[in-house]
Amino acid sequence: MQQMTDLSLAAPSLGRPVAEAPAPPAVLHHPVGFTGQAGEYFRIWIVNIALTLVTFGLYMPWARIRTKQYFYGHTWVDGQNFEYRANPWALLRGYLLIGGLSLLASLAFQSPDPTYLMLGILLMLVYLGFYPWLVRQSLRFQAVNTVHRGLNFSFHGSVGQAYVAYGAANLAASLVSFALPWAWFMQRRYQLDHLAYGTARAQFRGDVAPFYLIAVTGLALVLGSAAVMFGLWLAFFGGSALLELFSAKEQSEAAVMATVLMLLVPALVTYVVVLLVYSVAWQYVRAAIMAYVLNHTELGGVVRTGASFSPWRVVWIGVTNSLAQLLTLGLATPWAAIRRTRYIMGGLQVRSLVPLDTFTGQASHGESALGEAASELLDIQVGF
Repeated sequence: MQQMTDLSLAAPSLGRPVAEAPAPPAVLHHPVGFTGQAGEYFRIWIVNIALTLVTFGLYMPWARIRTKQYFYGHTWVDGQNFEYRANPWALLRGYLLIGGLSLLASLAFQSPDPTYLMLGILLMLVYLGFYPWLVRQSLRFQAVNTVHRGLNFSFHGSVGQAYVAYGAANLAASLVSFALPWAWFMQRRYQLDHLAYGTARAQFRGDVAPFYLIAVTGLALVLGSAAVMFGLWLAFFGGSALLELFSAKEQSEAAVMATVLMLLVPALVTYVVVLLVYSVAWQYVRAAIMAYVLNHTELGGVVRTGASFSPWRVVWIGVTNSLAQLLTLGLATPWAAIRRTRYIMGGLQVRSLVPLDTFTGQASHGESALGEAASELLDIQVGF
């Protein structure tokens, strides 16, 4: 009887409806689209070059903004394209200041006068000291001028955090090469953890270990190619040439020169091949980091980005693009840029638990273009 009572208590009452568990929220998938065309961009690109040359470089800010506006305007998410709203006059002021200081430093280093040399060293130290601040300013400028659905992005990273990510981390990587992947991780985390879309904050949920795996893969590619090339050189040229060079006691000058060339020419070819492989490895590292970061980034706890493109495919596109640009004396540059962007964007998607038009905005303030100008003129890498 006790057993029956226990069972009856455990069983649900037939007269009462059982409360159903709430259904999980539906995930909305938004593939990223890119509609740029090589022919359209070629016209913008060639006009930008012509006007930049005619104005002795003063048109460069307008050229840069027109290029970004084209690529942003042809990138679509959920039926809405991105916008880039930078002020070219603000960029021009930054370009003139950074360009003038760079020219002054270059002239100082070329001068035989020790006073000017000290000035060049001082300017270099000032640049290194302000480098993290310039990166932060560039990130703030890029974010506030990027718009989607009428909402601005923004960047809230502090100056102190910038000096940790781009100062201390870069210094550690310079002193100990093993710290380089950690520096990459710190910089990507700084870029994303302080990014916001409207009032929604982004967050990078990745770990440092995959950065080391990516770095090891790139390093293995370089070292492996170097070992193979050195082995081939030693097997087919180096061994016999060394024997000829050191075994014969009396050789004519022409014979010695021929033997030396037999050693140096293949060695030079090996060196060039290793440099090319290094370029390929670096392209792989950048593409693999991009894919990993995009697969581990969320926005406001309800939006996740995803990347399905292959880093090796990006490398192949980069290599063939470079070959096409070389064969066409640079005229294939617009086609190459469109081709690479179309492939990467075609492998991106945004997954959201809420409609993207539910995000709210906040007041945005204009940012100094000095950091953006520095990132362009001094080739500061602040993105992928």
